[in-house]
Amino acid sequence: MREIIVSKNEEGYQLRKLCIKVLSEAPNSFIYKMLRKKNIVLNDKKASGSETLKIGDSIKFYLSDETFDKFSKPSSEAKYDNAPSNATLDVIYEDDDFIFCNKPANMLSQKANKDDISINEIIIAYLLDKNVVTDESLKTFKPSVCNRLDRNTSGIILASKSPKGARFLTQVIKDRSIKKYYNAVVLGKSDLNGDYTAYLSKDEKNNKVTVKDSGNDKTDKEIKTVVETVKYNPDLDISLLRIELVTGKSHQIRAHLAHLGFPIVGDMKYGSKDVNSRFKKDFNIKNQMLSAVEVIFPDGEETVSGKSFSADLPDEFKIVNGV
Repeated sequence: MREIIVSKNEEGYQLRKLCIKVLSEAPNSFIYKMLRKKNIVLNDKKASGSETLKIGDSIKFYLSDETFDKFSKPSSEAKYDNAPSNATLDVIYEDDDFIFCNKPANMLSQKANKDDISINEIIIAYLLDKNVVTDESLKTFKPSVCNRLDRNTSGIILASKSPKGARFLTQVIKDRSIKKYYNAVVLGKSDLNGDYTAYLSKDEKNNKVTVKDSGNDKTDKEIKTVVETVKYNPDLDISLLRIELVTGKSHQIRAHLAHLGFPIVGDMKYGSKDVNSRFKKDFNIKNQMLSAVEVIFPDGEETVSGKSFSADLPDEFKIVNGV
């Protein structure tokens, strides 16, 4: 028999979903059968699987050690030892439910392939090192990035450390009650100040989007971007913009600014190849000059409610000031 005492790590899950996570190699039909036959019980009573778990609940698995081990991933698969030993994490804020970090450019938010290393893996390695999570706890809940930034976009990454934190971040991102702000360096003397609406369609095969002023078919998604011009450097003919991302579509800021006539410096997909080559040669600009600089949470009861969090800009942005 194996027993799990529900902790904050599992609180709020449905019993059935937690069992599926713990016995991740078992077919769902096996889980349902074990619940029906009382081989899996909640607080020593028969359970349907739909129960919402509370801290202190007891889940007992009346299975042989061989069966339990067969259907659960070994702890070694949950390790994050492949995170680079020299990887550092710029932590902006951390509590029991959340960890917010400043992601550098040229790093994935979440891995796309099995062997990728993303900031998500580095966060988990950091939490393992601090004994905040363990190999065993990762079987039931994995801290995870809840907002994604493009590989070459730097700035604030929001990650959850608990199911409660994950539900909150997912909700405020979905309902757009969280405000997200970016800084971008664009080519030209910007006259952008206001709210801009357009329509975006994505070419999944080439991972590229197209922005146009009107939508013609069902694949077009309405996008809204608020732009403020902060500063202009006449010597380099570049402008610093502050952007509020109202809708959060793929490549939205990059493609929308290019559509408006002000491509981001260093953007190899939507910018100017000649301009990018010049700034790479003269200022070692290797990535698009776009950074998520601030988030503001709505009022509420969470530890982060009503608060603002900011990330430092990369050093490359100093060229706007002539440095």
